[in-house]
Amino acid sequence: QVQFVESGGGLVQPGGSLRLSCAASGTIFSIYGMGWYRQAPGKQRELVAGITSTRTTIYTDSVKGRFTISRDNAKNTVYLQMNSLKPEDTAVYYCNRYPSFSPGAWGQGTQVTVSS
Repeated sequence: QVQFVESGGGLVQPGGSLRLSCAASGTIFSIYGMGWYRQAPGKQRELVAGITSTRTTIYTDSVKGRFTISRDNAKNTVYLQMNSLKPEDTAVYYCNRYPSFSPGAWGQGTQVTVSS
């Protein structure tokens, strides 16, 4: 059964940086696209960034130029480097497959709070 475990969140001031990690298990990691999603209070979960098996990347408009998604297939891990963070980036961040997520595989996520 596929499982994702996110880490790396925290409290950071506006303009700061964080690097999120997501470790995958129970799946052939390298053949799947992976995505980072986030859910802010009172809002729907949204796709933030995705990376395909061939390392093509996509980003939602609000994070372009600030966030970078990458993957290490040898470690079954996907990363999200977040720079120039803004208060509106505050959310719980999750990883899952991309473009089609696995509904039963959502992890606990990692909280990112951007505040002065």
